[in-house]
Amino acid sequence: MAEIKNILAEAVAREASDVHINVGMRPILRINTELIETDFPEIADEDAKEIVRALIGPEKFETFEKRRDFDFSTSITDPDQRFRVNAHYQRDTVAISFRLISDRVPSLDELNLPEKVSEFADLPRGLVLVTGHTGAGKSTTLASTIGLINTKYRKRVITIEDPIEYWLLNDQCMIEQREVGADCPDFATGLRHILRQDPDVIMVGEMRDLETTSFTLTAAETGHLVFSTLHTPNASQSIERVIDIYPANQQTQARTMLANALQAVVSQTLFRRADEAGMVPSTEILLCTAAVRNCIRENRIYEIPNIIETSRRFGMHTMDNSIAELCLKRYIDKEEAILRASNRAKMEKALQLAQRY
Repeated sequence: MAEIKNILAEAVAREASDVHINVGMRPILRINTELIETDFPEIADEDAKEIVRALIGPEKFETFEKRRDFDFSTSITDPDQRFRVNAHYQRDTVAISFRLISDRVPSLDELNLPEKVSEFADLPRGLVLVTGHTGAGKSTTLASTIGLINTKYRKRVITIEDPIEYWLLNDQCMIEQREVGADCPDFATGLRHILRQDPDVIMVGEMRDLETTSFTLTAAETGHLVFSTLHTPNASQSIERVIDIYPANQQTQARTMLANALQAVVSQTLFRRADEAGMVPSTEILLCTAAVRNCIRENRIYEIPNIIETSRRFGMHTMDNSIAELCLKRYIDKEEAILRASNRAKMEKALQLAQRY
């Protein structure tokens, strides 16, 4: 236990985002997207098992051994730094991934997110999706948005998370945070009774399955402001993912529900900054205008990227728009911008044209 404390303490000191423990390797830190080997000794299989057993206790360790996968959170460094943890098996040995969680909820301004995102805290009802790959900062964006609501309104906020990442302290709002596995068995069970708990704002850590998605849409349709996440790279794929969760014979109804409930989609990914140490997000923002709602109802999702492209006056923009802007501000390298654009030839041409003026 002392050894893992030292490993995690080094991760905190070096401002790493993640720590990875694999048998037969030295502990690895991820710092500004790069994997960096530490000087700690290689991890043996029994060492990895003992780390997990010490962190979750013997009873939960038995559950881990049966499931071969276990999510939890912990804080064992001094001063306390919280970590989101996943323990799992690979090649029949234990592996552990730690994600560092800030002890302070950052503001949306600190995250360099578009000003439009802060307006979602003022919505009276509906569904807001924050999407992106694992590690794209979705949970931080949600926590920051809830934090903004907490400073502006007297509302009752209930979150269901797996696990709880940021501790949200009561300010103007009354906040309840429920952790899957500790406070409720799963997302669907937690959501099944949530409307009886008088929430104004609901945050669902992830829409993982049909039951969770159905409860989330129902909550948004019945007058609550609901935030949730998906592992999708852009707005149109996010909409398709929600609809595809439903069986084929229910998808027409799902499109109607989603068209009625959805308010906005924020898709994001992180870039390593070229101008200074740290990360900066690029984003895609979709706002549910009448045209977007019609596309969802009539299954014309393929038209949504064009609507985003032509609706910048409303605050919408594509991921490539955002990447280009970051590059022109010199926050990210031109090569990285072109490499990660959805249309590389178009991005290269746009950047060359912009740099002439």
